[in-house]
Amino acid sequence: MVYVLYKWFLVSGFSFFVSQSAGSWNKQAALQAEKLHPFYISVTEIIHNDKEKNLEVSCKIFVDDMESTLKQNYKTSVDLSNEKQQVQNDKFISDYISKHLVLNADGKASQLNYIGFEKEGESVYCYFEIANIASLKKMDITNSLLQDFTDKQINIMHITVNGKRKSYKLDYPKKQASFNF
Repeated sequence: MVYVLYKWFLVSGFSFFVSQSAGSWNKQAALQAEKLHPFYISVTEIIHNDKEKNLEVSCKIFVDDMESTLKQNYKTSVDLSNEKQQVQNDKFISDYISKHLVLNADGKASQLNYIGFEKEGESVYCYFEIANIASLKKMDITNSLLQDFTDKQINIMHITVNGKRKSYKLDYPKKQASFNF
């Protein structure tokens, strides 16, 4: 249901207004932003590729939320559309997501290997992979993406193993979920 709602907002051209001056929000701008951007959602998709023996991980996040979170965490200007900032943006995205998305496959900590990101409309897609996962019985996930940005954050996760898809929704302050296959 939430995924359908999220998709509907993206397809319908849902627009956002985020007003920030000198690093602090004024009350009127915060109220305006709340009216135009009432949902804070990320979608993490994890697919086990048994042929390649890896996990393919993608995170879909609203661009403005991601930029604001990166600005807040790294204390510098962030523009995901600016090709001149590509190296900086890759570094920040890789570091931030690796700290806030922790995956344990069958009880073992898994290293996210950053592939890259792409901006598409109002969303940014961040891509990772985890190598050497021949099979998967259990996945434990700690997902605190953008929870340091807003306490309204919702993190939706979909994981597909052997063609079976399971989903879970984490509302702030919840950060952990487990999947058994």
